Amino acid sequence: MNNKCLLCNERKRCKDSSTSWIFFIIGIIATIAIRAVAFLTSFNPIYGKIAWYVGIAGFFIFFLYKFNIDQARSKLIEQQNIVNKIDREKELTNEDYRLIGQILCSISSKKERINYFFIFVLSALAMIIAIYIDFFK
Repeated sequence: MNNKCLLCNERKRCKDSSTSWIFFIIGIIATIAIRAVAFLTSFNPIYGKIAWYVGIAGFFIFFLYKFNIDQARSKLIEQQNIVNKIDREKELTNEDYRLIGQILCSISSKKERINYFFIFVLSALAMIIAIYIDFFK
């Protein structure tokens, strides 16, 4: 099997669900809204308040989703005693391998990197705009 085929199989196995994409979009909208608060407030305080509420509600929904996913994975790891099996080099079951594969897929998700990029860039942009508004306007 060539490397290109291996990458195709990995993409199929690590395919994101439509639900995860919905929550990803909610997270991006929340990130944009929170970063826009100072900018929008300078035009009209009500716009800043709307952005703040949209951002906070979006983060609440997004992080509740992420928390539930992490809790479910953590519970499965504990139930299947994965850490102990790996530490003692015990044989893993097919279910153990499937769970480890899911965790590795989530760690290597492009959505996560895109999300971090948006948070970083929009935070820097928001800080620059806020400094400009506060000190040079």
